Amino acid sequence: MRNLTTLGLAVLRLLNEQPRHPYETRQRMREQGLDHLIKVTHGALYHTFDVLTKAELIEPVETTREGKRPERTIYAITDAGREIATERLREMLSTLESEYPAYCAALAFMSLLPMEDAAAELERRAVLLESALASATTSSDALIKSGVAAIDVVEIRHLQAHLRADLDLTRAIVEDIRAGRLHWQTGERTTE
Repeated sequence: MRNLTTLGLAVLRLLNEQPRHPYETRQRMREQGLDHLIKVTHGALYHTFDVLTKAELIEPVETTREGKRPERTIYAITDAGREIATERLREMLSTLESEYPAYCAALAFMSLLPMEDAAAELERRAVLLESALASATTSSDALIKSGVAAIDVVEIRHLQAHLRADLDLTRAIVEDIRAGRLHWQTGERTTE
């Protein structure tokens, strides 16, 4: 199932651990830091549960009600869900997919700005990257300290590597602009 989203794959992985209600699944994603890697909204999560149920990759196993609260349906992964999850994961781990990061596009168009403006914006970005890297490191350390297995935070190592590379490149570009090794003329048009 090539159209299995990363959110769908996350749901299947968490249900592979144990049957869960969607709300509990979202809480577990937060605990494991997955919400920093995958955009998780209430609507998207419930939609994903619906899609996975219709595709028979998960199934409801229990419905409970406590007091006046709405019914809560607990879902479990199916054998087909396990098979599809492992197939998609193998594909994702072993192949390259085109990604279109906004930062790469911004760098490609940077010459629209005067050099000083570009350098100043990149310096602001560097501060944000430093903060994001520190946050990712703190999160990873806290998760491991709380007993989360290293395999369950390996994606944070990947995120940290990307943040470090992004930070190093951003600083290098600023340095190249400031030292005059990277320069351009901003073509300003006048209206008559």
